[in-house]
Amino acid sequence: MIKYLLNKAFYALLTLFGVVTVIFFLFNVLPGDPAQMMLGQNEDSNQLAIVKQKYGFDKPISTQYFYYLNDLSPVSFHSTNAKDYTFLRVNKYSAAELFTIGSTTTVLKFPYLRESFTKQGKKVSQVIGETLPNTFVLAVSAILIAIFIGVCLGIVSALFKDRWLDKVIQVLSTLGMSVPSFFSAILFAWFFGFVLHKYTNLEMTGSLYELDDFGEKVNIKWKNLILPAIVLGIRPLAVVIQLMRNSLLEVFNQDYIRTARAKGLSEFQIIKRHAVKNALNPVVTAISGWFASMLAGAVFVEYIFGWNGLGKEIVNALNTLDLPVIMGAVLIIALIFIIINIFVDVIYAWLDPKIKLE
Repeated sequence: MIKYLLNKAFYALLTLFGVVTVIFFLFNVLPGDPAQMMLGQNEDSNQLAIVKQKYGFDKPISTQYFYYLNDLSPVSFHSTNAKDYTFLRVNKYSAAELFTIGSTTTVLKFPYLRESFTKQGKKVSQVIGETLPNTFVLAVSAILIAIFIGVCLGIVSALFKDRWLDKVIQVLSTLGMSVPSFFSAILFAWFFGFVLHKYTNLEMTGSLYELDDFGEKVNIKWKNLILPAIVLGIRPLAVVIQLMRNSLLEVFNQDYIRTARAKGLSEFQIIKRHAVKNALNPVVTAISGWFASMLAGAVFVEYIFGWNGLGKEIVNALNTLDLPVIMGAVLIIALIFIIINIFVDVIYAWLDPKIKLE
C-alpha cells in the first residue's frame, strides 16, 4: 500500500507540474497587460512601473514562469533584497526559514497562489477557501442524490427487465443524460422557484449563507441547496441508473448467483449479499469522475442559482480576466481530480479482492 501511494504521489506531482505549465503559458499569452488591469482607470507610468516590479511583470516570460513555480513550491528560494519579487514578505508568504546561503534564503511554506487582480489584493487562496466549501457541499449533496436514487432505480430496472417499469426508467434516464445542465437549471428555477413558489417556498436564486433583512447576521439557508443539488445530480443520476442496471444484469448471469439461488436464498438476500457489491465497480468509476467534474463543472448551475461557489467565482474571474483566480482554481481542481482518483483505486481493492494495488 505504501509503495503504491508513493508511486501515485510521484505521478501526481508530474501531472500537477504539467497542469501548472499549461495554465501558466496559456493564460499569459492572452492579450492585455495585468498591471493595467489592476490599476484600472487610475494608471500612470510611475504606478505601472511599480506594479510591474512588485508582481514580476517586468521580467521575461521564462523568469515569470520560474517565479510562479517558486511561489507554488512548498520548498522555495527567496532573495534577501527587499526590491526583488522573491523577497520573503510576511504579508505575502506563510513560511518558516530553513537556512540562508549568501543572498538566498530557503524556506518551507504553504503554496502561494498570488493575489486577485480585482479584489484589492485579496489572496487567491482566501478566495478559493471562501467558495470551495460551498461547491463541495453542493457537489456532495448532488452525488448523494445520484447514488441513492440511481442505485435503487438501477436495481429496480434490472429486476423488471423489459417490463413497462424498466422502460419508463430507461426513458427518464436517457432524458436526464440528454438535457444540458444550464437548461435544467433555468427550467427548475422558473418552475419550482417562481411558478410553484407559494407551494414549495423555494427561491429562484440563493446561496448557502445569506444576510438577514437587517444585514447584520449571516444565516444558513438549507432550502437554497435543494434545487441546485437536484439539477446538478440529474445527469450523474441517469448515468448511475444505466450502469447499475447493465452491471447487475451481467452479475445475475454469473455462476455464483446461480449457486446462491440453488441454495434457496431469496432474491433479496442474493442482491444484498452478492450481486450489488460486485456490480458497483463501474458505478464507482462513474461516481468518482462525476464528483470531480461537479467540483469543476458546477459553473452554470451555480451561476444561474446564484450559489456562491467556486464555479460562480470562475465565471466572474473570466469576465474580469482575473488570471490568478482562474489559474489557482484550475490548479485546485486538478489536485482534487488526482486525490479522488487515488481514493477510487483504494475503493476498487475493497470492492474486488482480485484487484491488487500494484
